[in-house]
Amino acid sequence: MTHAPLRDPAPSGRCSAGTGGRAALLSGSLGGGHDALAAACAALLEEAGTTTLTVDVIASLGRDDGVARAAGWVFRRLLSSAPAYDAFHFSHLRTGSALAVAAERAGVARATPRVHRALDRVLGPGPLDLAVSVFATGAGVAARSRAAGRIGASVVFVPDCTAHRMWVHDPTDLFLVTSPLGAASVRRYRPDAPVEVLDPPLRPGFSRPPSRPAARESLGLPEDAEVVAVMGGAWGLGPVAQLAATLADQGRHVLAVAGRNQELLERLRSVSGTRPRLRPVGFSPAVAEIMAAADLVVTTAGMTCFEARAVGRGLVLLDVVPGHGRENLAHELERGGAVVSQPDAATLSRVVGRCLSSAEMRDPPPADAAAAGRHFLEVLDGHGLLPRGARR
Repeated sequence: MTHAPLRDPAPSGRCSAGTGGRAALLSGSLGGGHDALAAACAALLEEAGTTTLTVDVIASLGRDDGVARAAGWVFRRLLSSAPAYDAFHFSHLRTGSALAVAAERAGVARATPRVHRALDRVLGPGPLDLAVSVFATGAGVAARSRAAGRIGASVVFVPDCTAHRMWVHDPTDLFLVTSPLGAASVRRYRPDAPVEVLDPPLRPGFSRPPSRPAARESLGLPEDAEVVAVMGGAWGLGPVAQLAATLADQGRHVLAVAGRNQELLERLRSVSGTRPRLRPVGFSPAVAEIMAAADLVVTTAGMTCFEARAVGRGLVLLDVVPGHGRENLAHELERGGAVVSQPDAATLSRVVGRCLSSAEMRDPPPADAAAAGRHFLEVLDGHGLLPRGARR
């Protein structure tokens, strides 16, 4: 798979060589959940023999990373103000207000020709068989491309538990959602929409995660210790450093994941100087191993929850992401195997202590990530959307 932010000159990276048609994965680098889902879908399509390219639609809004960084900065600022983000999410994105529609149309118009140029450069000219969009602006780009005959089929995969208005367009052949709630949210805007409910496919490491003893041996952790993984997504949202320090002070081993948040990583390194049980971790491809080594995963609601369930770990969820984050949190609690904590150290330490004493939270039955991957391909094939020549 090639992950190609659209820059001048041509995007860099590797393009898989398959004989089963060509597919584009349209992602967006706001957080890490969209990219994780895109990577999982691309890996499955590639295993089926399809040539894929993953495009960061956020980066396609500008000639360099400046626009992408600006978009990330604005989004993080909104997230840091719950009233502002709630207003934006519920009053504009949810309703499809004139402001939201105008902003989306401008973004889609700007991104679409650049996405096309990148696809032509890497995958070759001519219509692609399939586009799988895991980001709302990507769904708009795919809809425009589908209407123009640039792609044969458009599939939209909504990673959140509900879809807002910007996810749903008429020239979409199939919507994939993770719950009946998601299906209802899509049909709010398009009553006749073809929708399938399925667990999202996960990156290959989650199909066969290591055992707890093996993961601890690999990471140099005591086999009989209490180990907690604390993470706030790719952006390191929430008071991760304070929470990790408090848990370590109580004698627990803590794997504190900063994601791409370099400032948080430096803060974790600072507080770990006097806490040998606190281990800072930057952006890491070994998330399955980190989760497997832990007894409990403290995180925000999102793709991380599906990953933790595939490893067989209970979740302590931090209520720190407004808007869609609160919707996702409520849905994760409904799914079970999860509790919610206020994001202060005193409350979290009590919640963690209670969960560590519960076998149900320490060792819930793992979800079958391999089956989720097979189901994804089966659904595409059942709707006649698996690229031509791909292995069924």
